[in-house]
Amino acid sequence: MIAVHGYSTWGASWDPSPWWRLVPLVGLCSTMLLRRTAPLTSLALATPFNFADVAMGPGFATAVIYGDTLYAASLYGRRRTAEWLLGTAIGGTLLAGAGAGIALREVPAGVLGAAVAGVTWVAPVLTAMAVREHRSRAEAERQRAEQVARLAEMDRRAAVGGERARMARELHDVIANHLSAVALHSSAVLKVRDLDREGLDRAMEVIRENSVQGLAEMRRMIGLLRDGGDEDPPAVPRLAGLERLVAHTARSDLSAGLEVRGEPPPELPAAVELAAYRIVQESLTNALKHAGPGRAEVRVEHAGGRVVIDVLSPLGRDGARLPGTGSGLIGMRERAAMLSGEFAAGPEDGRWRVHAELPLDFGRTP
Repeated sequence: MIAVHGYSTWGASWDPSPWWRLVPLVGLCSTMLLRRTAPLTSLALATPFNFADVAMGPGFATAVIYGDTLYAASLYGRRRTAEWLLGTAIGGTLLAGAGAGIALREVPAGVLGAAVAGVTWVAPVLTAMAVREHRSRAEAERQRAEQVARLAEMDRRAAVGGERARMARELHDVIANHLSAVALHSSAVLKVRDLDREGLDRAMEVIRENSVQGLAEMRRMIGLLRDGGDEDPPAVPRLAGLERLVAHTARSDLSAGLEVRGEPPPELPAAVELAAYRIVQESLTNALKHAGPGRAEVRVEHAGGRVVIDVLSPLGRDGARLPGTGSGLIGMRERAAMLSGEFAAGPEDGRWRVHAELPLDFGRTP
């Protein structure tokens, strides 16, 4: 660029040798080694060489290199540094235009000098600020995308955990009740050697009934878990089946009864019916395993837009007849909580009481 006279002069009386112009050009090129690792140092070293070149007459090559130095300092330095450089570049541009106009005593020369200085000094800083803003937005979008992905993964894990808990509750309620009855009555048949035919038939009837019901409910669960099945899903247990459930819940020293109060609505939500049925079922299972001799009472009341369940059974004194895992109470409490209901269980007046209240409008927003 120097060989082809790619520079301007301040007049015929001031035209330094091209060899002198090599000094600021080489100095500016050497500062490029630091433009990325130490951009502010590079700018500080380049500025004197740039001013020296302007004093001899601005050259095209030095203007391009110094503009890149300003760009690197504004892009790779701090944001406040870029703002400070922008103000300084604007002020320098105005001073350069005024100086050129005064030195050459021509207004057009001042305007042209200001325009050249603006392109050389101001434009690189503005470009760097625009690139920095674009990169900041891209980084923010990347972080937001990562956050969305993390939230989606957390939602997926929560959904999987909730589904596993729901399956665990269903499996526990389906298997425990029926197999507990089968185990208790089969144990009674094996232990009582002189059991009469009537008692044996009654025990075998209970065993068969619970086996058939357990198998039917297992098929229902398999149908719910199977995806894309063409068959209609099996019916969900309903409160109308409580009478049959209570009738087949008995030991030789323990009977059960059902009392229904109030008028049920024409159509109960399926979730409420299933939860109520499972709570009664698990309560009776616990009574079979833990209750003492006597009678278990099941009370279901429809009142005030709620289904109120009370299961009272005699407290056991000799320990559990069958081992338990302790997950039954947890499952009943979770079923009530999912419907925004209430649940409590514990001894009361010499009996074990399970109390649950399930609202019918659990899905409505208040």
